[in-house]
Amino acid sequence: MVLLGMLWRDKFAFFAALFLILATLCAIFGPMLLRDAAVAQNLRARNLPPFSLENGWLLFLGADALGRSLLARIVVAAQNTLMIAAAAVICSSVIGALLGLVAGYSSPRVSNIIMRLADVIMSFPSLLLAVIVLYMLAPSVGNIVIVLAITRIPIYLRTTRAEVLEIRQRMFVQAAQVMGASSMRIVFRHILPMVIPTLVTIATLDFAFVMLAESSLSFLGIGIQPPEVTWGLMVAQGKQYLTNAWWLAFWPGLAIIFTTLSLNLLSNWMRIVLDPVQRWRLEIGGKKNG
Repeated sequence: MVLLGMLWRDKFAFFAALFLILATLCAIFGPMLLRDAAVAQNLRARNLPPFSLENGWLLFLGADALGRSLLARIVVAAQNTLMIAAAAVICSSVIGALLGLVAGYSSPRVSNIIMRLADVIMSFPSLLLAVIVLYMLAPSVGNIVIVLAITRIPIYLRTTRAEVLEIRQRMFVQAAQVMGASSMRIVFRHILPMVIPTLVTIATLDFAFVMLAESSLSFLGIGIQPPEVTWGLMVAQGKQYLTNAWWLAFWPGLAIIFTTLSLNLLSNWMRIVLDPVQRWRLEIGGKKNG
């Protein structure tokens, strides 16, 4: 309830959270409810303009070049778009955090080996590396998740290592060492909980970046392939109709923009809430409003 109260005090973050909840519900239940409507073709409604209910509410946002409902396709595409981004962020954050914990608490030799591995990955532009790998491999959900996850591992690795190097010098860690606690217990029981808030904030921002990267790959034609659909693929399919049917690319592009903006607003709120030094601003603001 305290977190909900602080979320309500930040109206931008509150509405961002509502939009993300709506997008998540669309990703979970959309394919079950609207998959048939998303693939149903009606050539009489080719490139149907939006904002008309004469052909039913499913065509309120218009129809694509094959007469398929844009609203239904955007709702169904939310699953692939958000699933790929979530899977890539989870994999990269878990692997990066574990490697960062090892690099920050182990010997300098092991730490140098891990950090040089991160430097090698970071030496390649992430999008260029994804393009090269996906050009060599068949574009699929699994390959896209693997490629995007690998390119994001150094972000979590370097952040976690920096946090561990600072936390391991604190008194409670030294006290645990004096009391004979094992390195595994110190890392996972005492250090990791201190690092998680920072990782969660970064993951929220990184989710938006990965989603944009997936959309870029789909736009270039090496991401998700038809008959599967993502927001980026819908933008790519609608780019050739921008002069006479702008809505084909506009609505999925707007979904990408709103999702990215919501993630950034929510990340900024989480950064304040998870930082005791800044959290008092929301708490005092709530008392004044009360």
